[in-house]
Formats: sequence, structure tokens, C-alpha cells
Amino acid sequence: MRLDGKTAIVTGAGSGFGAGIARKFAAEGAHVIVADINSDAASSIAREISGTPCTVDVANRASVQAMIDLTLQRHSQIDIVINNAGVTHLPAPMDTISEDDFDRVFAVNCKSVYLIAQAVIPHMKANKSGNILNVASTAGVSPRPNLSWYNASKGWMNTATKSMAVELAPFGIRVNALNPVAGETPLLASFMGEDTPERRAQFLSTIPIGRFSTPEDMGNAACYLCSDEASMITGVCMEVDGGRCI
Repeated sequence: MRLDGKTAIVTGAGSGFGAGIARKFAAEGAHVIVADINSDAASSIAREISGTPCTVDVANRASVQAMIDLTLQRHSQIDIVINNAGVTHLPAPMDTISEDDFDRVFAVNCKSVYLIAQAVIPHMKANKSGNILNVASTAGVSPRPNLSWYNASKGWMNTATKSMAVELAPFGIRVNALNPVAGETPLLASFMGEDTPERRAQFLSTIPIGRFSTPEDMGNAACYLCSDEASMITGVCMEVDGGRCI
């Protein structure tokens, strides 16, 4: 019960890594706001873990504010925010990616962190405590060809994490990030371009431990970084990647 009594918002919690984080946090005693743009997915995970479903578009200011308002109405406090929602563009040469795809990637992966920070940081400052965890990617640490703008968005998240951590530390707010390698999530096929045994084998050959990141891996790492056990850790971009970035 390392998160007993804490309230946590997890975006993109309807599937994949976000669902794994939501499940782990609930098991450790947190009240979880299961936030996702897919209402049915959010409701399904919320029912499973006795959490609160919330439909949100993390790239929209009004939608983000509604998520914060709902959380405060239900629980009166926000202790943890997991910025997990993310999208990618299909693998292709950087000069062929459409402007719409570029804008979507940066809106969901980067602008969302900005909007959520503006909405939740005043509350955390007032309480002189809080945890923000940004889910980035090994793509932002060791980029692959043909995912250039996705890589850049995740590199942005890592830099934002360190900057946020330095600025917010005097207010008792810790900010960290996770950098997972590709995992069994809805985005896997998009990363690979096609989901075939050959493409999976090619990806797995770059991971020394020999497997993808799992939602459980992410839940365990997120739980540690957001628990009091990590009270001296801020500004860390932890690689949960089986050695991929070595």
C-alpha cells in the first residue's frame, strides 16, 4: 500500500502502459482517475480497479481543466499526475510526414504536458507537494530512423521533465520521466510499420534482455518513482528498456 490515500490521474489509462500503471496504483492503495480519449476504454479499466473514469482530450485546454475539476470534486486533492497519453506517426522519411501528423504528435505528446502543468501545478504548489511523471520513450534517448518527429517529441518530454524538476523542487513537487522501449500496446504496430514475426524479431534483437516493455514493468517503475521511497529523486528519466539504450 505504498500509495495509500493518494489521488492519481493517469492519462491514456484505457489501454497499454497507462492501464498497467492504473492497475498498479490501485493495487497500492491510490484513488485513480482513469483518463482516456476513449470513453469506453476508460470506463472498462475504471470498473476493473474501482477507479473514476474520465473522458479527456489532453491536447484541449477546456478538456484538461474539466479533468482536473472532476478530480478535485471527487477527492479534493491531486497527489500524482501521470502524463502517459501519446501518439506517433507511421515510420517514414521525415520529409514525407504530413503537417497534420506532425501537429497531432506534438499536440498530444508535448502540448498536453504544458496544459496539464498549467492546470495542476497551482494546486500542488498550494499543498507544497506533488508528483508528476512523464512517459517518454527510448526514442527520445536513442532515436530510430523514420520516426524523427516522434523521436523529437519524446526528447522534448525528457528535457521538459528536467526543467520542470529544477523549477518545482522548491515547492515540494517532484518531476520524473520513464523511457520505455516498445511494448505490447496499441502503438506497437505503428512503431514497426507492420506487425509481423520478422519485424518483431528485428526489434527484439536490439533489446539485450530480449523482450518488450510490459504494462506491468511500467506500473512497477511508476509506482516507485511516485512513492515516498523516491522522495530524493527528481529530474530522472529512467530507462525501462531491457538495456536498449546502452
